Amino acid sequence: MRYFVTGATGFIGGRVAAQLLDAGHEVVVLARDPAQAAHLAAGGARVVAGDIMNKASLRAPMTGVDGVLHIAGWYKVGTKATSQGAAINITGTRNVLETMRDLGIAKGVYTSTLAVNSDTHGHAVDETYRYYGPHLSVYDRSKWVAQYEVAAPLMRAGLPLVVVMPGVVYGPGDTSNVHTTFVQYLKRKLPLLPTGTAFSWAHVEDVARGHLLALEHGQAGQTYIIAGPTHTLTDAMHIAEGITGIPAPKRHVAPGALKSLAHVMGVVAKAVPVPDNYSAEFLRVSAGVTYIGSNAKARRDLGYAPRDLTTGLTETLYHEMARLGLVHAGATVTGT
Repeated sequence: MRYFVTGATGFIGGRVAAQLLDAGHEVVVLARDPAQAAHLAAGGARVVAGDIMNKASLRAPMTGVDGVLHIAGWYKVGTKATSQGAAINITGTRNVLETMRDLGIAKGVYTSTLAVNSDTHGHAVDETYRYYGPHLSVYDRSKWVAQYEVAAPLMRAGLPLVVVMPGVVYGPGDTSNVHTTFVQYLKRKLPLLPTGTAFSWAHVEDVARGHLLALEHGQAGQTYIIAGPTHTLTDAMHIAEGITGIPAPKRHVAPGALKSLAHVMGVVAKAVPVPDNYSAEFLRVSAGVTYIGSNAKARRDLGYAPRDLTTGLTETLYHEMARLGLVHAGATVTGT
């Protein structure tokens, strides 16, 4: 089979493209800078220069494919430069899905996120849950619009699309805020942890596998949460301590304190520049927020089986410690 993949130069998309190639499929990769996809080209992918914001650039590489995996997106929290990102998530998604429709492509997978639900207030929601706002970040809101105002109407009109919703995705090669947090921890520079903040954690290879399962077994018009097990951030750090022997931060901050600080920083940011990780938006999404969901439907219908957090973090932290020079590559780390 031949599949068209957007976002293959990114964290999740790169793993999806690699797994498709390993499974013997032909893969057409769209890349604004084809040089960034050189490793995929070396593995057999056909890399085509293009941009999801340029609809005309999509038609030729998508012509004749058996399926589409639209994974490309913008993910930043706390930044002031949001207009382009929102356009990528909304307009870019519309461009890809409308081209899929116009070409009559038989199947597709769109990568949404549990973040469309913003704070679930401790409830592990399922695919029937629908949140209408207000959202905690521009990312949350733009992905909500892409799913419910772009993808959903096209699906109702007959587009043979499946939506997948990962939670927090971690693993070697991550560049997100989660990666930054773990690196700060490993360097013993993470000063404190927010209490109550929780995520449904999935290793990137499992999330990529979830995309392939949705492509192979997902029912058109359906949505599947492909998140992993749910843990608070403090629990995740205690697991990390057991793996590495590096103490987790002892100082914790309550949600109310972070919410108050977010309000203050929102006022301050109007007068002076504020670093992204001290912005009102960043503090809001850290203040005891739960981005969590149940993957029961994906387990039942797709055979999705993500690894536990201890197993996934062990590989991830070994990788980061080797990269930081804290252990030799391939060394065994024993917690104390």
